[in-house]
Amino acid sequence: MKFVDEATIRVEAGNGGDGCVSFRREKYIPKGGPDGGDGGDGGGVWLEVDPNLNTLADFRMRRVFRAGRGGNGQGRNRTGHKGADEVIRIPPGTRVWDADSGEWVGELLDPGQRLLVARGGFHGIGNARFKSSVNRAPRQSTPGSAGDRRNLRLELVLLADVGLLGLPNAGKSSLIRRLSGARPKVADYPFTTLHPHLGVVRVAPGRGFVVADIPGLIEGAAEGAGLGLRFLKHLARTRVLLHLVDLASDESPAGQVRTIAAELARFDPGLAARERWLVLNKTDLWSPVEVEEHGRALRRELAWKGPLYSVSAVTGAGCEALVRDLTAYLEVRSEAPAPVLEETSDTPWHPLRS
Repeated sequence: MKFVDEATIRVEAGNGGDGCVSFRREKYIPKGGPDGGDGGDGGGVWLEVDPNLNTLADFRMRRVFRAGRGGNGQGRNRTGHKGADEVIRIPPGTRVWDADSGEWVGELLDPGQRLLVARGGFHGIGNARFKSSVNRAPRQSTPGSAGDRRNLRLELVLLADVGLLGLPNAGKSSLIRRLSGARPKVADYPFTTLHPHLGVVRVAPGRGFVVADIPGLIEGAAEGAGLGLRFLKHLARTRVLLHLVDLASDESPAGQVRTIAAELARFDPGLAARERWLVLNKTDLWSPVEVEEHGRALRRELAWKGPLYSVSAVTGAGCEALVRDLTAYLEVRSEAPAPVLEETSDTPWHPLRS
């Protein structure tokens, strides 16, 4: 299924049912009085988080959602039925705006969480409710009110603990394939990755974290160049960024880091200030001595004081230490605990598996 992270839909809640004007008519009961019942409330439109969804692609085919209308009131004080609610299932991490006014509606993160986005109309009042000592035969009723109708803009921001970023062909997709069960396309040309991928890194039963791979960034991504502007938002909820540096690139490692750092700062200063680790990739093309020299030169040129790792996404060299330190960082320093994952085997996962 094609990945879709933005969609516009129309939601229409049900109208309330009309009140009824009726009088009791039975043999031997003259002047039975009013017995018109109230209408039923209209159904509402709800958004509900479905953890099995990870894209808004379903809204490419269906864009209008309508809830049921409330039933009209009837004689013998019978109330109309309530309109059926319309429940729209969405992936976790979805943000919602009013498409016409730009008003913020809400955000849904947790499985099963619900948000009412269109309220059903209120029911009409039957004539039995208007009876009084001075109005014993009321002939008035009220119609049901109209339900809410609005256009909504949905935007999906992936939920991940770790975000991968770097220039095109830095090896992000290869690394997420190495660390997790995700299988994004890998090729030797720029912009092989056209949409984000999520991968779950399982360290041991019940322990692990989620990694997000986004398309490569280029200079000017924050202004719309390449694919970066659309997908940079998917790094918003990550707790640590892994900045991959391609040792096989014609551009210097320090130049690659400066390019990405500048785009992050232009897009969102808060994202630029997030914890970021440098990862030198494709070390299998260099000797260990040359890799160490690259690392020292990078630290010296950038005055880098943060974590720096050397890995090979192809052979798996250095991945075990990276996964171990990421797990420790997320479990010890983060405010929220690492996610508890459903395991299919009691055997701990190893990042260097074939």
